[in-house]
Amino acid sequence: MAYDGIITYAIARELSDRITLGKIEKVYQPASEEILMHIHTRNGNVKLFMSCNSQSARVCLTKGSYTNPEQPPAFCMLMRKHLQGGRITELRQRESERIIEMDIEALNELGFTVSRRLIIEIMSKHSNIVLVDIESGKIIDSIKRISIDVNRYRQILPGVIYRYPPAQDKIPFREVTADTMLPHSDRALMNRIGGISPAISREMLKYCYDRDDASIVSAYPAKRLAEIIASVDDGSMVPRVYIDDKGTPREFHITELAEYDGLEKRVFAGVSECVEFFFSNREASNSVRQKAQPLLKSVQASLSKALLKKKKLSEDLLNAENSDKYRLYGELLTANIHMVEPGARRVTVTNYYDGSDIEIPLDEKINAAANAQKYFKKYSKARTAIHEKKAQLEDNERDIEYLESVIQNIEAADNVPLLESIRDELEQTGYVRRRAKAWQRKRKASRPEPIRYTLSDGTRVLVGRNNIENDYLTMKLAAKTDVWMHTKDIPGSHLIMQLGDGRSVNDLPAELIYEAASIAAYHSKAGGSSNVPVDYVPVRYVKKPNGAKPGMVIFTHNRTVYVDPKLP
Repeated sequence: MAYDGIITYAIARELSDRITLGKIEKVYQPASEEILMHIHTRNGNVKLFMSCNSQSARVCLTKGSYTNPEQPPAFCMLMRKHLQGGRITELRQRESERIIEMDIEALNELGFTVSRRLIIEIMSKHSNIVLVDIESGKIIDSIKRISIDVNRYRQILPGVIYRYPPAQDKIPFREVTADTMLPHSDRALMNRIGGISPAISREMLKYCYDRDDASIVSAYPAKRLAEIIASVDDGSMVPRVYIDDKGTPREFHITELAEYDGLEKRVFAGVSECVEFFFSNREASNSVRQKAQPLLKSVQASLSKALLKKKKLSEDLLNAENSDKYRLYGELLTANIHMVEPGARRVTVTNYYDGSDIEIPLDEKINAAANAQKYFKKYSKARTAIHEKKAQLEDNERDIEYLESVIQNIEAADNVPLLESIRDELEQTGYVRRRAKAWQRKRKASRPEPIRYTLSDGTRVLVGRNNIENDYLTMKLAAKTDVWMHTKDIPGSHLIMQLGDGRSVNDLPAELIYEAASIAAYHSKAGGSSNVPVDYVPVRYVKKPNGAKPGMVIFTHNRTVYVDPKLP
């Protein structure tokens, strides 16, 4: 990840221009390792976000909204006491390190002006936010306290003199010129220059070799680095984020990174916007995956049980359907009671249906008549079991169909609120244990927000994101003349084509049917396949059986088209 010294340099310059002389109006702590400041500047109000989370440490301006705890943490209260109402006098980068220092003048309890320094260390798992008294150099407090048990060289504790992280024997990147002699290895470059990331070291080497002969050095690596630093100094830098085919941000920087040329690139006007986009989208993606994993595991466990039950029911049904031999045994024993000797374990009699000999196992503890009655009861029980097993098998098939649709919805979910609504659905259907009632009271019921598309002729299309929304679309929102679509025998979302202007399905051109069906195929388990079957039918022919689970419907008068999944 590229929040290196160069990004820190660019952010520090941008923040210095934007918030120097700004007044700190509010201080919040949304999470244990995050600080949010509301700052009033000469150009309006801005929000400064700081994080020392090991996976997403950063400093940048933000436009995002954050949920603050009802009771502010102790460090937040301390920050409010010392900084709220203060004015930012200077903001800078510490040498070429990933450290930003913010000097602030504020009033103490006695009304005297005091100078504080907020130091944000962006160093992976060692990241921290430290408040220091400038006059004494002592630490007032930090968001992470580091004791002597953790670090003998450098303690971060209230009252201790603040010490910077130990200096490394490297050339600061800002002291590198185009003519500086440097090694031609990315690892060696990182060991030689302070403040550069692996991505920049590889970028420095990308243009150093002759295209036809990689052994010929055509330029110094320092030349590319000097160009990058110059772009920050003269304001010509173009911050960008590289995004993979799944929509997940892969890397970001203020310059072109040739190794990511194959990925989608999004450029930004400012470094803060670029950093905020990268981390907020990556964190959202990680958060969704973390939330989805236990839910997916629970549903998959239920599906595995349902599939095992299907196997056992199928075996029982097969055995029950092969029960005619028990009736035959009973009939033959009744007709040949005189041939059965007391205590016999088996008897061989003639099958009067086809003339063949047949051996019948016996229970030696009971007589022939009792054995015959035992076989008749076994036959009767098996015939009754056929009806019961078939009914159970049908119910189980519906459970499997439902669980497969839920798994598809979970895998397609792209935000936490949507996962929460899927969890609510699973709680209602009994597949997931209900949460505490106090927690449920705090949450607001989520409103259905189906995905909306517009076809080439302007027709609106709505797609459910989970089974609750599927029911809402099909059974409540859709008009009887609208068109309902769903992938044939494949888990997927309900799709509604809203006609609403007197048209019927028979009035629609084939191209429009195929266009809408491609959307239905895209929002299904077969979204990555081709030639996917999609059923479509007027909504009037779609019914929901009594007691059916969310999203489960039956329909008639359907027609089927085969399409490749695609969005308009």
